[in-house]
Amino acid sequence: MSKEISSQYNPRETEEKIYRLWMESGFFAPEAHQLRTDNPKSYETFCVSIPPPNIKGSLHMGHALNATIQDILIRKKRMEGYKTLWVPGTDHAGIATQNVVEKNLKKQGISRHDCGREKFLEKILEWKEKYGAIILDQFKKIGVSMDWSRTRFTMDEKYQEAVVFAFLHYHKNGLLYRAEKVINWCTRCQTSLSDLEIEYREEKTKLYYIKYPCVQNKEGEKKKQEWVIVATTRPETMLGDSAIAVHPSDARYKNLIGTPVILPIQNREIPIIADKEIDENFGTGAVKVTPAHDLLDARIGEKNNLPIHKVIGPLGKMTEGAGSAYAGLKVAECRQVILEELARQNLVEKIEEYTHNVAVCYRCEGGIEPLPSLQWFLKMEKLAEKAIEAVEKGEIRFYPKSWEKVYFDWLKNVHDWNISRQIWWGHRIPVFYCDKKLGIQNAQNEERGISDFVVADKKPTACPFCGKCEMVQETDVLDTWFSSALWPFAILGWPKKTKDLEAYYPNHVLSTARDIINLWVARMIYSGLEFTGQKPFTDVIIHATVLTKDGKRMSKSLGTGIDPMDLIEKYGADATRFGIIWQNMGTQDIRWAEEHVFAGKKFANKLWNMARFVMIKTENVAEIPVDITAIAFDDTARAFYQKLTALIPEVSKKIDDYEFGHALHVLYGFIWYEFADTYIEYAKEHDTKENLILLRYALIECITVLHPFMPFITEEIYSTLHTDGALLMIKRWPSK
Repeated sequence: MSKEISSQYNPRETEEKIYRLWMESGFFAPEAHQLRTDNPKSYETFCVSIPPPNIKGSLHMGHALNATIQDILIRKKRMEGYKTLWVPGTDHAGIATQNVVEKNLKKQGISRHDCGREKFLEKILEWKEKYGAIILDQFKKIGVSMDWSRTRFTMDEKYQEAVVFAFLHYHKNGLLYRAEKVINWCTRCQTSLSDLEIEYREEKTKLYYIKYPCVQNKEGEKKKQEWVIVATTRPETMLGDSAIAVHPSDARYKNLIGTPVILPIQNREIPIIADKEIDENFGTGAVKVTPAHDLLDARIGEKNNLPIHKVIGPLGKMTEGAGSAYAGLKVAECRQVILEELARQNLVEKIEEYTHNVAVCYRCEGGIEPLPSLQWFLKMEKLAEKAIEAVEKGEIRFYPKSWEKVYFDWLKNVHDWNISRQIWWGHRIPVFYCDKKLGIQNAQNEERGISDFVVADKKPTACPFCGKCEMVQETDVLDTWFSSALWPFAILGWPKKTKDLEAYYPNHVLSTARDIINLWVARMIYSGLEFTGQKPFTDVIIHATVLTKDGKRMSKSLGTGIDPMDLIEKYGADATRFGIIWQNMGTQDIRWAEEHVFAGKKFANKLWNMARFVMIKTENVAEIPVDITAIAFDDTARAFYQKLTALIPEVSKKIDDYEFGHALHVLYGFIWYEFADTYIEYAKEHDTKENLILLRYALIECITVLHPFMPFITEEIYSTLHTDGALLMIKRWPSK
């Protein structure tokens, strides 16, 4: 018998009640699943792990889309009888979180240096306790069925042990080294960044054409040209030039390769060299080479053994190496002074308007300066080869497959990864220095394999170098992505051989955004292969990016962001999920349209009214027979039943093929038009016992396959149909 069903569906009341019911049931945890002897899949496992959001974050539309996709997968697999595990968690987000807390302290007139490292970290932990779980609570609002008892955090004690283990492993196997190299430096955050943490902002600037006087031939020899003209957007860096480079096939400069020119202002000779990396179509085809302040120039300088002249410091100001007249000037100030001096010497050929992409920090949007800096690096060549091979062999598959190109393009041209960051919040690098030789590298000792530091999980009790000092730990922390690269297996207890690791690793599916294919996906793949000998997952779903209606990136700061919590408050979680998935039709982008969420609300109301009618109409109908095919249906009922049985495998296949939007479109069309508008209307006029049984049967089948998409309303209808407390979330998925 059915319980009484209210005349209207109220998502606000229902969703909170239903989620509490799910939590109390314990069925989000795989241990609560009962083995089904009639279903061999009940002995199999299925695991996904959430891309850990930042503790500083709140739910945005990308999170909502990804969480709904994962929830559809996990709910279907759970209903199919798998022991499912969906692990929630958050990332400590080193730079981003530190920036937020520093801004809060600044309002109080305090800096992190005023606090000191330990006190500042306490402030961050206080902030994390207050705000860090907000996004996880918001995930619950949208109905995700994660196992909250296994919630992880990239700075929890066991996870920190995993990170240290990984660092020690890399060092032991010769994949880590410490060196001074040109890196990306954020002058605002005062830390190094990897290439992937740089964003580019289009900027209108100027292109300056500067004359570099040629060193004249000896008397009696044929006179060559007076100067070489170089085009640059950054004339201030010319103070650190070591050469002028041209493409070896550029006929304009073939006779000049190997000859010297005079570097203006500094008045020192520098050579003209040839390098294939030069774009002969840029400017005049001759470019200045400043190995200390440009990543490409650094590579060219290394190949040609050019000297390094540091003229810009970490605060974005000119150094003594630039000359006493310029030392201490900000970069922009120095540029103006340099241009004035060049003009005075008649060395500016021309100035053009120019638009190009300027590197900025992905967190604070501050300017980036390439600078030489002593950092820790991870050798990438062998790791990249493993990751490339796993995808090339089909052991890991991308959906859509086209995203493999982004993955391959980066890995096949990857540089060693700068993994150290000069901030305080994060995994402190497990390296300990001799206090007497702190930060000093001894070239002779390096050659003999001796160094002034020790890599260890704990501080050594005695210094192996001087035998007297108390060793000092490295102040740098690891790049956030170093720790999150371990996520698929560290959340399951690795490096210990836990039951969870044995049962649920590798994960089965990863769903994530395209902008972190290389930041995160690639790094998880080679990390999984390196540390476990197994791929971390089989399938990688790259979901669409949710854009504004006019096709622009959503931005909360610009007022163009959509808050999923507002949509849930207005329409309900099921309607929000419906609107998100309805638009997820396999395209690269979704141009957000709120009317689809409204359509989801209308569909929920339609479903509710259908259920009310069926329950009232079939109140006195006996239980549905086990073999419904034995019922003698009339022609209309039989045709409807056949369409229903065809619907289920079609929806199942589309979900399994990750065609979530297509699956929802099929379900919607059947429920609204075939069931509601056609068969229910027919059954109103032909209310035979057979038709009433089929009505009830069809309702249960429809809400069962709709459950992964709209879990709240389907669970509420099912609980009204069943007075024994049975839950739809663990009902057997139809096998037809």
